[in-house]
Amino acid sequence: MANNYFSFKEFTIFQDKSAFKVGTDGVLLGATAEITGKRRILDIGAGTGLISIMLAQRCTAEIVSIEPDPESYKQMCENVSACRWNKRIKVLNTDLQSFQKDSEKFDLIVTNPPYFRDSLRNPDPRKSITRHNDSLTTEEIMEGVSNLLDDNGLFQLIMPYVEGNIFIAGAQEYGFYCNSILKIRPLPTSEIRRLIMTFSRERLKVTERFLTIEHGRRHEFTEEYINLTKDFYLKF
Repeated sequence: MANNYFSFKEFTIFQDKSAFKVGTDGVLLGATAEITGKRRILDIGAGTGLISIMLAQRCTAEIVSIEPDPESYKQMCENVSACRWNKRIKVLNTDLQSFQKDSEKFDLIVTNPPYFRDSLRNPDPRKSITRHNDSLTTEEIMEGVSNLLDDNGLFQLIMPYVEGNIFIAGAQEYGFYCNSILKIRPLPTSEIRRLIMTFSRERLKVTERFLTIEHGRRHEFTEEYINLTKDFYLKF
């Protein structure tokens, strides 16, 4: 069972009411998102508020965090209110489909989306929604991003390897091209498990980077992973 809260160096994330708990995926996206020069950021399906708060720590942008699940939204409000960057984070209890109708444009959009298509579902409906894409399909994500992203903006998300490659192909139908991929593996001998993908409307040569989390033994982290997350994790 996950702990009721997760302490970082500069903030604490309470998660006992949230359907989406703190995990490595969210931390990695929050630590790697391209925030240089960004002024308005949208976090889709923000859950506990982890990614939004991490981005607020890293930059001076105004951030909008949307979360459709009522209980997760309430907890995100508590987490955001308690952090010192709360004046720059606007929290809304809405889904992407409703939000995009009246919103201004963003120069960065991030999400750690539901991605499983056909796997066994969690019997808890709220937990199932956080991982299965029935509530937020690739098509709905890309339609929202198309409407909300500035012409020169970036869209970044994290997905498992197979689902990520499917997403890359689907995004092209909406005029978005994957220009950068961070390929993540747990161990040096592991297969690639996660992709952090960066999309824009401009087709560029794809750049690929690799990140290995642990050396081989559990909790013996690589220097690159430590350097990436040391501003956040207490253990570093």
